[in-house]
Amino acid sequence: MKKKVAVTFLSANNAPDLIEAWKGEDIVSFQEDLFIKVKAKVSEKWFYTYFKNETEKLPRIDMLNLLSEYVDLKDWNTFKATHKNKASLASNKRSHLYWLILLVPVIVFFVFGVNSKNQFHFCFVDSIKNTPITKTPLDIKILQDEESPLYFKTDSLGCFDYKTTSNRIEFVVQSPYHKTDTIVRFIESNFNQTVKLITDDYALMLHYYSNGNVKDWKKHKEQLSSLIAKDAQIYQLFDVSIGVELFTKDDFISFITTPTSHLRRVEILDKTLKDGKITKLKFIVK
Repeated sequence: MKKKVAVTFLSANNAPDLIEAWKGEDIVSFQEDLFIKVKAKVSEKWFYTYFKNETEKLPRIDMLNLLSEYVDLKDWNTFKATHKNKASLASNKRSHLYWLILLVPVIVFFVFGVNSKNQFHFCFVDSIKNTPITKTPLDIKILQDEESPLYFKTDSLGCFDYKTTSNRIEFVVQSPYHKTDTIVRFIESNFNQTVKLITDDYALMLHYYSNGNVKDWKKHKEQLSSLIAKDAQIYQLFDVSIGVELFTKDDFISFITTPTSHLRRVEILDKTLKDGKITKLKFIVK
């Protein structure tokens, strides 16, 4: 698992190849990358206990499940099953070494003969305002065949660039206040570099309420109540730990309608809708 975590992190970040050699900024960058992908964090003490040092005790099963999700597997049981299968396949691959040697000329051709890179460039705008989305960086998840995804963020202009030897790119773009979209583009049709994202009305309304821009608090609560399902699962995540706090619908509405200083620091991380109502919500107070 440690090796797989290192490979996943290094696919889009710079750090020593061995996870045991990470320190300082490397660990902070990993904590941030883990939070971006699975909305959870580990403390520096936890990192030193389980990653920097050898320990016979495994982390808790919920942490193993989160790490498995970080390396794009469903859970810890799936990781163990996959790892076992790969180990058995490794012995079979050695018997095919002879055929690989015969394919060396072909491999050399593709490595050195087809090495030109295509550059894709995209800028994102709000579909309603038709203005660049620059206030909040967007999360870009580039999907790759038989490889882990690559993660990027848009720049200050609301754009991002990507170079690849492939003539095709497929990526998922996510925003706290716009609907998630999957973009597929071929280099031959890359002349249209502007992507319009549809505004997520629910997220905008929650953002509007949490910033205290509503004067009629009674009406405010009624509107919030109509947005959220009665049995909605609502979680508050924390920056400094992997713990979460569970809110009922009434508790969350009370929390977000009480005019205190923390409201302007509320950020919606994820949500699920069903029949026009929010059934699952994750948020954090920055």
